[in-house]
Amino acid sequence: MSDEFEPVPTAPDRVKPRSGLSLRARAVGLLSRREHSRVELSRKLSAHAQSPEELSALLDSLAKEGWQSDQRFVQGFVHRKAGQQGLAKIAQELTQQGIEAGQVAQMRLELKDSELERAQSVWQKKFSMSGAPQNTTEYARQGRFLAARGFSHEVIHRVLKDPPECEG
Repeated sequence: MSDEFEPVPTAPDRVKPRSGLSLRARAVGLLSRREHSRVELSRKLSAHAQSPEELSALLDSLAKEGWQSDQRFVQGFVHRKAGQQGLAKIAQELTQQGIEAGQVAQMRLELKDSELERAQSVWQKKFSMSGAPQNTTEYARQGRFLAARGFSHEVIHRVLKDPPECEG
């Protein structure tokens, strides 16, 4: 037996290079992890495409085959965010993801009825221990918290005027 040891390869040595992946394989890999909007997928793949036409053709093909869907992206996004954010913030983020104005407007209609309930839930998680605002400073602080999460001023006023019962 020899006293010499062979070095164990470090993590980077064991990782296979991904540079050989086709554009389609990269896209399917991204979409298998989570839904992506067309614009987001385009942004992530643009560095690997030979031309904008190739990328556009691939994105059209993926949408036609059902791999990529902006509608599914919106549904999943709203499902994840609605419990913590208001309409304004969700709509802004969807617009940044390149979702069409019609789909954003439809999402607004669907979530409008639950806006007050969702704002009350967010308020309760954060302020149930301290309770309703007792002075203008506290009212402003709690209002800014809800506004930063995208709730409208009308909803914020209603939540702070008549806070939900604190469970405790």
